[in-house]
Amino acid sequence: MHDVLFRRARLIDGAGAESRIADVLIDGDAIIAISDPDQPFGPSIAREVIDCEGLVLSPGFIDVHTHDDALLLHDASGKPHPKLSQGVTTVITGNCGVSLAPLQSRDVPAPLDILGSDAYQFASFGEYLDALQASRPACNAVSLVGHTTLRVKHVADLSREANDSECKAMAQEVRAALIAGAIGLSTGVYYPPARAATSKELMAVAESLGPFQAPITMHLRNEADAIDDALREAFAVSRAVGCPLVLSHHKLIGSSNHGRSVQTLGLIEEAATQQNICLDCYPYDASSTMLIPERVDSSRDVRITWSKVEPQAAGRSLMEMARERGVSAFDLARCLMPAGAVYFAMDEADVSRILAHPLTMVGSDGLAHDASPHPRLWGSFTRVLGRYCREQRLFSLEIAVQKMTGLSASRFGLNRPRATSQGVQRGRGLISVGFAADLVLFDPSRVIDRASYDAPTLTSSGIERVYVNGRLSNIRGETVSAHSGVVIRR
Repeated sequence: MHDVLFRRARLIDGAGAESRIADVLIDGDAIIAISDPDQPFGPSIAREVIDCEGLVLSPGFIDVHTHDDALLLHDASGKPHPKLSQGVTTVITGNCGVSLAPLQSRDVPAPLDILGSDAYQFASFGEYLDALQASRPACNAVSLVGHTTLRVKHVADLSREANDSECKAMAQEVRAALIAGAIGLSTGVYYPPARAATSKELMAVAESLGPFQAPITMHLRNEADAIDDALREAFAVSRAVGCPLVLSHHKLIGSSNHGRSVQTLGLIEEAATQQNICLDCYPYDASSTMLIPERVDSSRDVRITWSKVEPQAAGRSLMEMARERGVSAFDLARCLMPAGAVYFAMDEADVSRILAHPLTMVGSDGLAHDASPHPRLWGSFTRVLGRYCREQRLFSLEIAVQKMTGLSASRFGLNRPRATSQGVQRGRGLISVGFAADLVLFDPSRVIDRASYDAPTLTSSGIERVYVNGRLSNIRGETVSAHSGVVIRR
């Protein structure tokens, strides 16, 4: 007798194929059988039979852009989980140049502190992955090594380009991380600790990626007026190294750039005819990162997510606070630092256009350690299903699921079973026999995000059940098992 039978589910396989009614049988951590439409399985075949009439069964969602590096090390038992509660079963960490390893330090510059200033305790990437596996994370974990983290470790003066010996040391760390199991390299030259890095430096550090065919994920140097040049730099780095490119959280900042997604997507499409390129996007018209005074004037509003100087400012509007105190928003921002913020500086039409593009995957870019986080941490994936798919009909339900499962898995090489030193890793991102039983059962008529800027940690509606490696992990927002994930190594 097998473990669980999902009976008469509307099956969406993650590959973009039209949905169909089917039974799905799982045993242990694997999908072992899928019924033909006219030959359902008998209920006696499994210990537990779940009636899925009116519900969708899809692969577990893959969050391709997270900063969950430290969150995964913490026991999430007995409390709602920001990822499981919205159907996410696999997360990719280490984005925007910021990874928890390899670095040992109790004094890290922003933006490394988004992971917690006391979390950097791993001398090697392998040590981090081993600790992560020992912690038995709630979700499956896939990790990138961050260029900014490597800079903080190896570059004596962060205000200049790395010299040859520093580049060599960083390149050696990248190779070691890939061998240990890192999926690729991320960069964040937008931020001060890596801003002085040139294209030459990035190419030197990333030289190992090509032979491994490991991706480079890049937070562009500029997401405003100079975005075209920033895109061309990313294309050039990836092309020189010979590796796939992922453009992180593609967006356009500032009213003067609203509508330019037509142009930027055109540039991406043109480059994609010559090299392997994809992008990710979160479904909101506001971004969130460290508080940067220079970004204040380009935003309709700014909300403080945390501040060491004034912790009570978390959740408040910077503009409103500035008016109350009779100072400029710029000057107040400088006084609140170090801090984090949400910036309302994007155009909804650009968000929709980017999200709908065939090369776009979904990533939350949520910041788990903010006192008052952007609601994307808790609601990105259900927001795609509810707001953009069901309400706005931006794409079909099959395509919405594909953007959050099969497309992501294929771009990061998670969709194929392979043998590793840690054992056999099952394919993910699809409902297919032999694949991992990472599954989400949801109500397509009810699924929606509830997290808002005023109440950013509310769990979503319509997610009925979430399975991670065949284990029931979440029921209607409540965590059942917080230790069902595995570390997925390249």
